[in-house]
Amino acid sequence: MAGLTTRPDAGAPDLLRPAGRHSGARCVALGLAGTAATGAGLLLPAALGRALDTLLAGGPATGWVLCCAALVLLTAVLDAAETVLTGTVDARTTAWLRRRVSERMLALGPRAATRFGSGELVARIVGNAAEAGTAPGARAALLAACAGPLGGVVALALIDFRLTAVLLVGAPVLALLLRSLARDTAECATDYQRAQGRIASALAEAVAGHRTIAAAGTADREAARVLRPLPELARAGHRMWRVQGRAAGRAVAVAPLLQLGVVAVAGVLLARHRLSVGEVLAAARYAVLASGVGVLVGRLSGLVRARAAAGRLAEVLARPAPAHGTRPLPPGPGRLRMRGVTARLGDRTVLDGVDLDVPGGTTLAVVGRSGTGKSLLAALAGRLADPDAGEVLLDGVPLRDLTHPELRSAVAYAFERPALLGTTVEDTLALGLSSPGPDRIREAARTARADGFVRRLPRGYATPVADAPLSGGEAQRLGLARAFAHGGRLLILDDALSSLDTVTEQQITRALTARRRTTRLVVAHRAATAARADAVAWLDGGRLRAVAGHAELWRDPEYRAVFGDGGRA
Repeated sequence: MAGLTTRPDAGAPDLLRPAGRHSGARCVALGLAGTAATGAGLLLPAALGRALDTLLAGGPATGWVLCCAALVLLTAVLDAAETVLTGTVDARTTAWLRRRVSERMLALGPRAATRFGSGELVARIVGNAAEAGTAPGARAALLAACAGPLGGVVALALIDFRLTAVLLVGAPVLALLLRSLARDTAECATDYQRAQGRIASALAEAVAGHRTIAAAGTADREAARVLRPLPELARAGHRMWRVQGRAAGRAVAVAPLLQLGVVAVAGVLLARHRLSVGEVLAAARYAVLASGVGVLVGRLSGLVRARAAAGRLAEVLARPAPAHGTRPLPPGPGRLRMRGVTARLGDRTVLDGVDLDVPGGTTLAVVGRSGTGKSLLAALAGRLADPDAGEVLLDGVPLRDLTHPELRSAVAYAFERPALLGTTVEDTLALGLSSPGPDRIREAARTARADGFVRRLPRGYATPVADAPLSGGEAQRLGLARAFAHGGRLLILDDALSSLDTVTEQQITRALTARRRTTRLVVAHRAATAARADAVAWLDGGRLRAVAGHAELWRDPEYRAVFGDGGRA
């Protein structure tokens, strides 16, 4: 699949290191709490052994019993603190990862969805970020979990070095088991997450095309297509559980043998009066702790899955986002120039060597058959995308050299299907404005012929967008109003008039041509829209075939064929 790297967790360390630093203090506290709980658990067998020896010797064991109770209570408190800290660290890290990936996705723009697919991106930012967010907590918990076996080995050595020698016989087997578990779990987790991403991508496509699916009566077929990766998902999930089950089974087979060996040696030493009964009890417990890799298996599996998920997030972050310059725009009329612009989508060249000059304050209509690169040219004109070759200039300054605030304040966009972001209608129209005033918002709405239907909404401009019943044409007019309120010296309409009736389109087009302080680039599908422009750029096969007035181009039958019957493409 596009965007995948060779290693399942490639790029994960570079992402998880700063993620861990984001909650560094809490991770340290989590590690200390876990280690302290493990330490209390290691002291408990020794205290129990001393209490038993004191009782057998006929002495008072009240102090040791109280010590055992205190250690049990301390362990419970530390376990509770560890649970709270784990939830906090996981939530903070997940939020940090989602913010970083979201910012990169927005910075990449449309090419992020082209590269990964919208459903795949949703799966990564929702599911994979949540799983990767557990990595810092899992790493801190893993360190604490390692303290148990290590502490058990040290404690056995303090009781008698021969007990440790027995235990260390099986250490290489346990080490190989954990190494195999980490490798196999990483592969299974990556396969599982990839299958999840494919299901999410197919589902996003089906949701976007639900009307087409309903009209064609192919819901069952689409459901089967969406769920096609499900067997692969099941295989990866089953394999992951088999890997963990096999590791746990091997640990269960090896660990009791080591524990029996330690207890047997301790029994011999007891018979020889080298150990007391309490020390044998403590040694038996320490043998369980030292050979108990079950906790390590769980912790290690969680960390490996988190690293695999972080690797998928790192693939998105590895895509270079457009860099912005430091130059401001000089005073100017908004002259737009393209010099030798070539742009590709995947392996296909959509625009090839386009040279275009749009004088400031004029309206240029961009026409052409479907797939000739009209929307891509509109995206390049305002740097929603970068060309693969050539450059785009606004008033003599390459767009790459402009600061981001300067660029976005100079260029306004309206789209065929505008995203109505914001809580209320007024918020939607004020999106991106630093100091939006109500007069400015309402004037833009009147220009876009949106003020009338907005005032008829239940609460007017204060109506929540989610509660506003809008047709396609009304939503498009709100998008136009937002662009008009934005202002700037370059206004780009990417098929933003397609859902309007003829009368409304004529009114808005007249208002557009009256904005002489703004350069207008209009992707047009109607002959009437092209006729009202100062000039027409005719794209054909990814190249600029002609730039001339509509009346002049209309003499060419191939140009007329672009619009087809009824004056539409």
